Amino acid sequence: MIYVTGANGWIGLNLIKNLVKKKYHNWDLHDSQINALILEGTTKDSLMSISPNINIVEGDVLSKSSLEIFFKNSKDAIIFHTAGIIHPKKIRDLYEINLTGTKNVLIEAAKNKAKRAVIISSNSPFGFNQTRDTSFNEDSKYNPYMNYGNSKMLMEKAVIKLHLDLGIDVSIVRPPWFYGTFQPERQKRFYEMIRKGKFPIVGNGNNLRSMVHTDNLSQGLILAANTKIASGKTYWIADERSYSMNEIVGTVRELFINTYNKPCSSRNIRLPNITSYLAEYIDFLIQKTGLYNQEMHVLSEMNRNIICDISLAKKDLFYSPKIDLKKGMKMAMDEIYF
Repeated sequence: MIYVTGANGWIGLNLIKNLVKKKYHNWDLHDSQINALILEGTTKDSLMSISPNINIVEGDVLSKSSLEIFFKNSKDAIIFHTAGIIHPKKIRDLYEINLTGTKNVLIEAAKNKAKRAVIISSNSPFGFNQTRDTSFNEDSKYNPYMNYGNSKMLMEKAVIKLHLDLGIDVSIVRPPWFYGTFQPERQKRFYEMIRKGKFPIVGNGNNLRSMVHTDNLSQGLILAANTKIASGKTYWIADERSYSMNEIVGTVRELFINTYNKPCSSRNIRLPNITSYLAEYIDFLIQKTGLYNQEMHVLSEMNRNIICDISLAKKDLFYSPKIDLKKGMKMAMDEIYF
């Protein structure tokens, strides 16, 4: 059996879609019963559109009683822990959901003798690359960026400790900026800002970003769950190569013009590098109060290099990303503009 937390979230939905549609038969998990944990009061519609046979349970990773119910029959099951928060209302939500929630999930999974748990992390525990020529790998040292990065760093450390203390088999996957179907509303705002010429390019736009299409990420997650050597290990999962901010924006613009026949501005808002550094300082001050501003946080990263090396995932897991930026962005934008 398969258990997915955060199942109606962006990653959870794409993971379940790929499992149900049997896109990759050699993953060996596609005939398993899927049990989906969603936050009470959130929508089931997207899950039901994938398959009516998914067992949906409403609960909360912060509620031990609801986790007891969800994991009651999870002996020898594969668990995908995709529940988490990136852009919170309050800073304490990051630590409660990303750290405490993950510990709760693993403790309950261990109690029920689950086979393996695959945990979603992030690039944020590692901050920014020093140059365009250096990439994060599995030996990189922690250097968390703001509270989100810190919450995910503490989560990773807690996962490994529970792996050692409780004997729960785990694998950690670190995706960078992801994109793909079932996207939240903020993605349409991203596309529309580019279409209207209002998306800010900070600096020269040549800074590099690793990205991962949600189908590529799903492949990595399932391989991490299904490969013996992945036990207790951590992997970076991303597209085959990184992209400059200019290329990312240019790809979206090209799709608007050539695929969707929509008018699209050829201009960008060009801002000096100091803009991101100023945004970082303001972001820091806001977070010190316990609050969070999504726009300021995103702007603070706009001129940075955030790139990772997927060599270990290729070697250990035989990970082979099939989708690149142009194809993947079209798949994502088709959901909105077709």
